[in-house]
Amino acid sequence: MAAVTSELTKTPERREQRPGGLRARSARRARLLRSLLLIPFGLFFAVPLLALLEFSTRAGDLYGARTLDYWKAIGDNPDLLKALRDSLLLALITSVVALALLVPTMVWVRLRLPKMQRLVEFLCLLPLTIPALVLVVGLGPIYLWIAYFTPSAYDSSPLVLAFAYVVLVMPFMYRSLDAGLQAIDVRTLSEAARSLGASWFTVMVRVILPNVISAVLNASLLSVALVLGEFTVASLLNYNNLQVAINLQAQASVGVSVALAAACLMFVFVLLFALSFIGRRRPARVGAPAAEEK
Repeated sequence: MAAVTSELTKTPERREQRPGGLRARSARRARLLRSLLLIPFGLFFAVPLLALLEFSTRAGDLYGARTLDYWKAIGDNPDLLKALRDSLLLALITSVVALALLVPTMVWVRLRLPKMQRLVEFLCLLPLTIPALVLVVGLGPIYLWIAYFTPSAYDSSPLVLAFAYVVLVMPFMYRSLDAGLQAIDVRTLSEAARSLGASWFTVMVRVILPNVISAVLNASLLSVALVLGEFTVASLLNYNNLQVAINLQAQASVGVSVALAAACLMFVFVLLFALSFIGRRRPARVGAPAAEEK
């Protein structure tokens, strides 16, 4: 009888321990699966970068002595520095213009024209279906007019590529911003702010934008990565951006072009790493509200 009683008293404890044990095992399996998936993803990104570093620090072939001459030559080439500066400016202009166009438009469509949401989505994603060559053929006459009206001091400046790059980055920025806006109640937030007397500019800048800042940063990162790696449109329109300069430099010195490509990749990785911390929200401190009430 005592044995039966002890078993009956142990059974609920076991039943209480099972869910915890199952959750712990599931968590361990999930961590193991994430680790197994991270290994091939890490190798996919790390092997090309390590190969670039290996080739750019060898004199001659793979058996040559270690040297940093190729990396030092980047700073001695004014054409490469100019192309790098222009590409960074292009990335900045493209991100700002695309965000200024997309964020207010998407918010306005959600609030006032919800039936137009599918049409706006279709128009924003349309550049994905158009090949770069077809896009260049369509943009060619427009850029001839731009070159005709551009002052001679700014002639052949690659910054005019921002018009084409805004179109190219629109699908990627739209997807990122759309995910951020779906995560919040845009209508309730905007109506609450408007009922308190806020203008539409205040609603956009101080209410909507802080709630979708992670999506905005992700969209900006995608824009920067695409602009820094774009080659086809700039080459076909005869503008000299970073990728075109790397291609031209490869014909003169492969080592310098490899070093510059490695520097660009590391810059994008560092930018991605930095943005992942900037967009992260700080966890609320336990007990802070109680302390404030006192």
